[in-house]
Amino acid sequence: MTIFWIMAALLTALAGLSALTGARRGADADETVSASPELAELDRLKARGLLDEAAWTAARAEAGRRILVSSREAAPVRARAGDRFWVLGGMAAMAAAALGLYAVIGTPGAPDQAFERRVDQWTNELETLQAPQIAAVPARVVKQRPGDHEALTMLGAARFEAGDPIGAASAFRRAVALRPDDAESWGRLGESLTRANSGVVGGEAEAAFAQALRHDPDQLGPRYFLGEAALARGDAGTVRAMWGPLIAALDPADPRRADLQRRMPGEDE
Repeated sequence: MTIFWIMAALLTALAGLSALTGARRGADADETVSASPELAELDRLKARGLLDEAAWTAARAEAGRRILVSSREAAPVRARAGDRFWVLGGMAAMAAAALGLYAVIGTPGAPDQAFERRVDQWTNELETLQAPQIAAVPARVVKQRPGDHEALTMLGAARFEAGDPIGAASAFRRAVALRPDDAESWGRLGESLTRANSGVVGGEAEAAFAQALRHDPDQLGPRYFLGEAALARGDAGTVRAMWGPLIAALDPADPRRADLQRRMPGEDE
């Protein structure tokens, strides 16, 4: 809290100095306007007999009008010397008002709530939390118990929902290292790697999906992604092997089934 007040005071002083410097420049700036050489040129033309009295009078009047308009449009805003005291006074009043408002509705002197205390509170409010806050709960459990497989899978799922596929993949890697036969964690690892790769099933993700099917051939998600990878490299046989059981398992009314049937290569391909 002390650091906060020191920084606030320094920023306020810097803002005040900037305002006062600007006001001083405005007060001290040179306000003289240089005369236009156009009038002198008109006088020389008249002296040489190139302009008669009527033409010279009309041209000089027009030139004077243009000079007045130009000066009025280009004249900069100038601050008076006393204006800087009004600026400083206004800033001081605003600072005092802010401090007074904080004293009324704030809690001066209250220490910052530690992150661990916030996590304690979040543990009892999971239904109302955002995904990143939910992920903090199993993250603390994993920190305390690195070998807790269930906490690692929960952490991976929470990070995945929070839009952190790289963090999710890290958690699922640790989960499958603890239980290499966990088909679901292998599948979630593959999904996390695929999302981190902008939806492209890379080599590591494909290997994870293959491990998931090896431990549980009935998993449908890994079948879909392995079929996508095979389709991308033109392996029609693997696509049919992966998507055939998947299509059979989907309800006939499921639009995903029709999409897979449309995209699956035929026997002659």
